[in-house]
Amino acid sequence: MRHLPWDAGTWLNPPPAAVREGDDLLVTAARGSDFWRTTSYGFVHDSGHALLADLPAEAAVEVSFVAAFTDQFDQAGVLLRTDERTWTKAGVEFADGSPQAGAVVTRDRSDWSVAPVPDWAGRTITVRASRSGDAVTIRARADGGPWRLLRVAPFPANVPAQAGPYCCAPERAGLTVRFTSFAMGAPDTSLHGQHP
Repeated sequence: MRHLPWDAGTWLNPPPAAVREGDDLLVTAARGSDFWRTTSYGFVHDSGHALLADLPAEAAVEVSFVAAFTDQFDQAGVLLRTDERTWTKAGVEFADGSPQAGAVVTRDRSDWSVAPVPDWAGRTITVRASRSGDAVTIRARADGGPWRLLRVAPFPANVPAQAGPYCCAPERAGLTVRFTSFAMGAPDTSLHGQHP
């Protein structure tokens, strides 16, 4: 993986603050920021903060951040996007009293899959999204531990896309996320068995 400088990306919905602290980037999310389309909640939100760079058709992106979340729907991770109707976000979201690892896959309408990861609270999480062919494979881990497969989802093949770190604070003001790494490289060589 090739580590990218923070200025390699361009903001989709610039946050109220983005401050470098050493090698890290501290991003403060606006209250009400979110990415979601229609399903169950009945609203369309495209106001989350994402620092995006071009993602080739056969490539992977990794984002690391500290999951210090306390309020309902605090979230951070990686966003892959072709346009406002076709995108995937994956990472950790605080919901129902616990950090949850999961993904939202959106093709006109969003879906959401989550699993509780209470032991990930306050730890450095790395989310890896590997784009290959007509799919994206999403994995995550805490503090350099073993990778967990979160999702295999459709993603358009051979179309321009962007990817990078994102965060949202749908329910409150004052969420600041510490991002520690942004990298891109070759896609995973297999879905099962050996992977990064």
